Order: sequence, then structure tokens, then C-alpha cells
Amino acid sequence: MKQKTTFLCSECGYESAKWYGKCPSCGAWNTMEEFKEAKDTHPRGTLARQERRTKNKPLEISAIRTTEELRFHTGISELDRVLGGGAVRGSFVLVGGEPGIGKSTLLLQMCQEMCRQAKVLYVSGEESLRQIRLRADRLHISSPALFVLAETDLEEIIEETGLLQPDVLIVDSIQTIYKSDLTSAPGNTTQIKECAMTLMQYAKRHNVTIFIVGHVNKEGTLAGPKILEHMVDCVLYFEGERQVSFRCLRAAKNRFGSTNEIGVFEMSDCGLIEVPNPSAAMLSGHPMDASGNCIACTMEGSRPILAEIQALVTKTAYGTPRRMAAGIDYNRMVLLLAILEKRVGLYLSSSDTYVNVIGGMRLDEPAIDLPIALAVASSYRDQPLPEGVMAFGEVGLTGELRAVTAASQRIQEAIRLGFSTCIMPKQDIGRIKIPDTFRVIQVNNIAQAIGAAFGVKQ
Repeated sequence: MKQKTTFLCSECGYESAKWYGKCPSCGAWNTMEEFKEAKDTHPRGTLARQERRTKNKPLEISAIRTTEELRFHTGISELDRVLGGGAVRGSFVLVGGEPGIGKSTLLLQMCQEMCRQAKVLYVSGEESLRQIRLRADRLHISSPALFVLAETDLEEIIEETGLLQPDVLIVDSIQTIYKSDLTSAPGNTTQIKECAMTLMQYAKRHNVTIFIVGHVNKEGTLAGPKILEHMVDCVLYFEGERQVSFRCLRAAKNRFGSTNEIGVFEMSDCGLIEVPNPSAAMLSGHPMDASGNCIACTMEGSRPILAEIQALVTKTAYGTPRRMAAGIDYNRMVLLLAILEKRVGLYLSSSDTYVNVIGGMRLDEPAIDLPIALAVASSYRDQPLPEGVMAFGEVGLTGELRAVTAASQRIQEAIRLGFSTCIMPKQDIGRIKIPDTFRVIQVNNIAQAIGAAFGVKQ
């Protein structure tokens, strides 16, 4: 048994026979880590490769049979939405998120419904069997088709999975699993890569749906090599602030569905509760006759969501004004403040400005430019927007308003929730039925939008 020394980049997974201070692939510094992998010199390895060679032959694409994908419904409609209609049989899914955000709770709740149609094996490398049972009792989860294993050795996990032959395998988490023939510690780049590769091959070979939990680093990205995200079929990010009860599940990658859908949950004492109407939940507690807030409509996949944006503009006590943003891009906020000062005449260079999205959501769509500008203008003037006003639209550097996608869906969502006025760019909204009690104001630039907002009769 000979050992081959290789160097692997912890950021992108680039392999090299020699060490580099700077990764030739991604350009990151001091990320090349040394590891030794075993080289099998037994002739059986050559025979195995020959057998695989005879089994896997090139086929004409027209000769490949395609049948409808068999999916497991998780019993959680928000999770099914993000997965594209349910978990595909034989798929490899990665669920990432910060510690304590609710990844293990979500997967354990998923087991309750999936056990009615499939056999599930839940493997935990972080908790004991007693801890899992206590959490399952708290979530009221009990099923004879749910099996639990506390193990970190990958060979033992594969062996027990082969004996049990489950339809769904959940590994929590990939950072705690290790292969005994590798010298590196669990959580190392090499261990994560090799363990994930073995699980992926098992999922495809035995048609088993595998969910793995991945931790995130301090930058908010998944810990381990970037190749981990490339080899899985679906990457789900569980986001939210631990101080806020709302959680968002996003698909960063999905080979079997859209990557634009999100699922919204609320953390409670009994686990995660689905939020089928996130707009109404986000707007609960909306203040009346208070300056500095505006309702925005953002599109998350095919779902329009109304969210409240609040702004606070106050005279600065320092030479340089402070700027803070929560839930939106900081640089985008600074850009909008410059547009308001240049094109509208709001002298914000001598004022501290704070912008926040209520509910802990993260909005990154250009359509929230106009609501941010209206909230800042409202706080600057200390004049509240009329009740029942919402807005959406992208703001250009010259102060013009640009059209956004799905305008008709946004207006219909505003009508459904009882709003009376929508301020938006001039664009075609399609043939939608607008009631007499609802008013659509289309403007060309940000100055007209501010004038229309404060000129609306209450």
C-alpha cells in the first residue's frame, strides 16, 4: 500500500502535486492543504475497473429512457416548494445554515411524513441517541419506519445502510463524518470531499435519497471545499436571525427544480411552523401614522412577498455621518442616498441614516429601490406616507424609474392584502382586474414618485 501526497485548495477544491502559496484556480492565498491518499496496488483494483468498464458503455442520447421522476413528498409544503415538488428518489441534497438555525429540526420534522411512504435512516454524528429521542418527543415525532443511528465512521454508516436498505438517508452532519483510511481529522477538506463523494456514489448506485447537513463558516458560506456544492444535486440554505422567529429556506442550486423559490417558517416551542402567507406575517405590527416606513413588494421565485422597510434619518453629531443597513445591500443604500441628494435635493450628507427590513428578511431585488427611497424621504421630512400605500421599482443613477418583472403579480398581492395605492414605474401591467378602490400611480422618476406619495389623499 503506497501513499500519494497531494495538495488540495480548501476554497475551490483544486488539486495539485505540489504546494502553492496562491491557488492557481481561485486565487486564494494559503489555502493549499497537504493530504495523503492510499493507493491500491492490488490487481483486484484493475479487475474492478475492467468490470466497471464493461458495465458503463456510451449510449446514444435517443436510446436513453426517461421516465417521470419519482418524488417523496416531505409533508412540509414549504420544503416541497423549494425542492421543486418533493425530494427526488436517488438525489443528493445538501442543507446548510448557521448553528442553531433549525437544520436538524427541519429534517427531523420531515421524517414524520416521509416515514408514511418510505423507510428513513437518520444518522447523527453530533448527538447521542438519547438526545435525538428527546428532541423527537418535543416535536411529537414517532414512527416505526424511522431508524436512528449515532455514528461518525463512514464505513460503519454505509454497512448499516446496506443492511437496513432505507429509501431516505439523512446524515447530520458531513463535517463530523470521517473515513478511517485517511489520516486527516474529521471536518478537514479531504475528509469532507471523500465522504461526500462516497455518499454521492451510494445514492446514485442504490437509488437512495440522501440529505446531508453542512455547517457554514464565519463568512456565511458552506464550510469545506467548493466541490462539495458541485457534486450535490440540490443546495439548500436555511437563513434567518436567531433573535427573530422567521426562517427562510432558499435553493442555491437545484437540478430538479427552480432556484428562485423560497420557503418561510416560524420557529416555535414545538418546532418549525410553515408560514403559507408570509406577506401578512411580515406586516403584522405595522405602525400607523409613523414616518420613515414604506411597504415594498419583492418577488421570491413565483411568490410575491410584501415586506416593511423602515428608515431613520437624524442629524449627525459627528463630522462624518453614519450609515447602517440591515436586510439590504449597504452599497446599494449609499447609492440611493446619493441619488436622493443629487436628483431630489434631500441634503443627507449631514444626517445619519439607518435602513432596516422588518422580520429579519434579506432583500436583494432591484425593485426595492423605490420603497427604500420613499422611506428615507418620509423620515427626512418627518412626514408619514398615507395609509395603504405600497411601492416597487428600480431607480437609475439619473433618478429615473426602471420597469421590473412580474408587475401584475405584485399588484394582485397588494390588492389581496387590502392596500389602496401602488406607486410604480411606467410599464405594462397586463390585463389584470383592478377594483375601483385600488389606485395605480405610474411615474417616470424618483422626484415624481415622492411627490405622488405625499400627495395621495388619505
